[in-house]
Amino acid sequence: MLTTPPVPRAYAPPLSPDLVVLHADDDLLVLDKPSGLLTVPGKSADLADCLIARAEARFPGARIVHRLDMDTSGVIVLARNPHAHRHLGLQFERRHVSKHYEARVWGRVASDCGTINLPLACDWPNRPRQHIDPAGGRHARTDWRVMARDGETTRLRLEPLTGRSHQLRVHLLTLGHPILGDPLYAHRDALEAAEWLQLHAASLTIRHPTGGRPCHFTSPCPF
Repeated sequence: MLTTPPVPRAYAPPLSPDLVVLHADDDLLVLDKPSGLLTVPGKSADLADCLIARAEARFPGARIVHRLDMDTSGVIVLARNPHAHRHLGLQFERRHVSKHYEARVWGRVASDCGTINLPLACDWPNRPRQHIDPAGGRHARTDWRVMARDGETTRLRLEPLTGRSHQLRVHLLTLGHPILGDPLYAHRDALEAAEWLQLHAASLTIRHPTGGRPCHFTSPCPF
């Protein structure tokens, strides 16, 4: 078990393109977040540049509904008015959204598919890391299946049925296959196997706040 907090890295978010817009209407703003960009600002001035700040500069009134980790890339939806914010928030709270991620992990995963059902809690001495906590953790479930095996790595399709912090990263670590390039959880070989975290939010399906029609958004995997 880790007993020291991770060494912080200098924050250097990608500057171009400033904002990748997948969809925009009166209620929704759907963006493609790059790896390395915070979703919301950090506590210090050097962590002010983030997805919501960039979004508000171009789309005043944009509001955060859910988050992606700084190192995770892919589809994220924002609300553009209070009604949409409430509607989308309830969809996430009640798990009425559908999403899938793609990841490259260390090692050849033996089985073709499976489910990880392990509760998660903050690892306070090593925060922001999370860990498995059978006694006090919150329920977390991830369904996964193999997309491809390539040498000593495996590409996985991941469907989180819950949305806990670092859920996919910790669940795959527990499976024995850390995500490549993960600065928090990967061992040295897995960390050095990729320049950035190989975890991408590839698709998101929601109900439109006005009318309730299904809306499906995708982002091509960058790795």
